[in-house]
Amino acid sequence: MATASPASANEPIGDLDAASDLLRALASPVRLGIVRELADGGKFVHELVSALGVSQPLVSQHLRVLRTSRIVTARRQARETSYSLTDDHVAHIVLDAIRHAQE
Repeated sequence: MATASPASANEPIGDLDAASDLLRALASPVRLGIVRELADGGKFVHELVSALGVSQPLVSQHLRVLRTSRIVTARRQARETSYSLTDDHVAHIVLDAIRHAQE
């Protein structure tokens, strides 16, 4: 079984703080679901509501956390806002975590 390389004892604490902030921002089933859905590309709030089966206010609340953490970006399109991941790294983290939990 392959293992990740051990963290260096000289790892800057700032990097660890940033990683901790990222994991804290993802620490919700709804936020993990949002990231999973956005891994396939940008979506509107109503699409996320439908895919996750939760209320629109709840999705919006979690999107606010993800935006504040710079995990998700928003782009206004006419009367709606499209949300997408800032980069693919977070999608890999979330998808790997979901696969690992299913094993």
